[in-house]
Formats: sequence, C-alpha cells, structure tokens
Amino acid sequence: MATHLTNLGSLLSWDSKERCIKTRENIEILLDDGVIKEIGDSTEKGENIIDCSQKLVTPGFVDSHTHPVFLCGREDEYRQRVSGMSYQEIAESGGGIQSSIDGVRNASVEELRERVSNRMDSFLELGTTTVEAKSGYGLSTESELKSLEVLDLVSRSHEIDIVPTFMGAHTFPPEYSDRGTYVDLICEEMIPAVSEQGIAKYCDVFCEKGYFDLDQTTRILDTGKQNNLLPRVHADEFQDSGAAELAAELECVSADHLMAVSDIGIRSLAEKNVTATILPGTTFFLGSHQYAPVKKMVERGVSIALATDFNPGSSHLQSMPFVLVLACLYLNMSIEEALIASTWQGAVSLGMERQVGSIEVDKKADLIIWDVEKPIEIVYSCPGAKIKHVFKNGNQIF
Repeated sequence: MATHLTNLGSLLSWDSKERCIKTRENIEILLDDGVIKEIGDSTEKGENIIDCSQKLVTPGFVDSHTHPVFLCGREDEYRQRVSGMSYQEIAESGGGIQSSIDGVRNASVEELRERVSNRMDSFLELGTTTVEAKSGYGLSTESELKSLEVLDLVSRSHEIDIVPTFMGAHTFPPEYSDRGTYVDLICEEMIPAVSEQGIAKYCDVFCEKGYFDLDQTTRILDTGKQNNLLPRVHADEFQDSGAAELAAELECVSADHLMAVSDIGIRSLAEKNVTATILPGTTFFLGSHQYAPVKKMVERGVSIALATDFNPGSSHLQSMPFVLVLACLYLNMSIEEALIASTWQGAVSLGMERQVGSIEVDKKADLIIWDVEKPIEIVYSCPGAKIKHVFKNGNQIF
C-alpha cells in the first residue's frame, strides 16, 4: 500500500546529485514498495495518507559503529569509573572487553538472538534504520562465528538493516599469553572461517597501545582483504599510535574514534579519502574531555561520520539524537553537518549510499518525521528525541 506524506514543513537531506546539504519546504513524498517514489510540490496520492503537520523530515539514522552482540551489561564497571578508575585500569584488572567474553561463549544462539533483536527494536525507536554491527566479544573461532550467525538471524527477521563486521581482533583473550599465537589464530583460522561463512562484510581491528600494534593490525587487515573482508580500524582512541596513518596506507574504508589523532594522521586520512567515524558518546560515557578534533579534520578535507559505539562497557547508549547533541556541543558541528554525518556519510562508510542515508527517489523509504519544525530543535530539546514517526522500507514502525 502506497503511503502519501503530505503537509511537510521541511525536508533536510543530502542531495547526491548536487553534492550538498539541501533543505526543501512545503513538499510531499510518495512511498511505495519500500522505496521513495516521488518527491515534489504535488505527488500521486497514496492510499495511506499521513499529515506531517508542517514538521521536519530527515533520513533515518545510519549508525556505522556498534557492538551489539553481548549477553549482559557491565554496570559494575560504570561504578568503578564513577569511583575514579580509568578504562585502561579497569581492563588491566580483568574488566573491559574481557568481562564480556564468558557471556558470549556460554550463551546459546537463541539467547543472543533475543538480546540483539531487542536492542535493534530500541535502535529503530530512536530513529536508526541502518546499523553496522560487530562481533568481538567471543574471541574464539566458534564464538565469533556464532556472533555473526546471530546478526544474520536477526537481520532476516527484523526490519532494521544490519551490516555485519568481524572483529576477532578486539582484544587478546585471557588464555593467550603469547599474543602472536592469537594473531596467528585470527589470520590462519578465524578469517578463513568467517569468509567461508559468508556473513561479515568488514574486518575491524582495535589498533591501540595495549591491544593490537601496527604490524599485527596490518597482518590481520591484509589477511581480511585476501578473504574478501573490507578493512575498518579502531584508531588513536587513547593516544596517537600512528593508526590513522596506517588506515590510510591500507586504504581502510573508515578509521574510528580518533580522539588522539595527530596532524599527520589527519592529513593521511584526507589524502586517501578515509571516512573518520567519530564517536562522541564514548568520550562522554567514559567521563573524558578529549573529544576528536573534528573541526581540524573538516578544515583539512576529511569526511566525517557520526555513530554511537553502542557497547556494554564504554558507550552504553543507542541514541543518535543524543550523539547529535554531543556533536554540536563538543565537536563544533552545526546541526545540519551533524545530521548529514549521521545519515549520508555513515551510509558512505558502509558502501550503502545508493540505498540509504538520504531522501531521494528510488532509495529505501527510511525516514524520520520529527515532532519539531526546525533542525536545531532536535538538539535543543535534549534529552528527548522528539520523534513522531519512523519509517523503515516504507513501513511505519513507530
């Protein structure tokens, strides 16, 4: 059944033909067969008519960095951080990523599927219609394959689009005192098995002091590329490790975090057109004040995407509207820039810009009707999201 959106106040979206942010006012949109059929002053009438009451319409959010495959939260670590412990100190005492391993390894596929499906419900309710989702809390061949299987099962039954990423290189599991042996396992067993399974699109590595070094990251991502897994990398989150430069050298599609990126790293990302996926929710959730230098990146030509980094430890938030608030307050982004970074540029980093990320004819009918008239009201109304309707594939979800 075709849906006719009438009486729009304004539509804010990237225009891929003119390659700019564009606002259109007093228009109508026709949705049918899951895609956008018409946009204009007057469109063909659909059977299902929705009066938008002069409100703002934007694309659905594309959250291009999440870690949703875990069993339980890590509330105790939050208490430790409130008491003054750093993320690194918690990890060194056996917390952090390590504490989620047993949960994923011991959980059944069905247990994880139910948890992940519920989390996807929450994403949709908050306006996220496409999500990149990583494995990385099992850190054994069996549990990493299980995590990806869970993502595949959820994607088959859920409205949301899920883009799976293999991240066996999230940290070193406790049974591997010899880190080189674990890197061997990733390259010689995990990645070939993941490639044969055929679910993951990307391979990601946490390149950081205390985690995977530059040589290990290079070997893992090169092996991934040889097995048809495109490279992404967690880069320069806590200190400048040269990971941004490596991301450019290896032609990664995205370098993520970048709170401690150097000027050389920024220049490298710009030269090789690597998307910088910025995760201000992580900085906020960790109680840090070191936000990524987005203004400097933009001035030097780096393309910026915004994402939540949803995970059980360092960023237990799923709200892209709240990420917009942080981007405007702490990254010196305008609301228009932040909206495009959280829709169009996220889609670009996932290779999905022809399907999602903007409101254009023949693209998926993924959009948000807000209960506000102006974009600035989205962040001004913090913490409320002020979402009136969410459409995914032309279906009215919320």
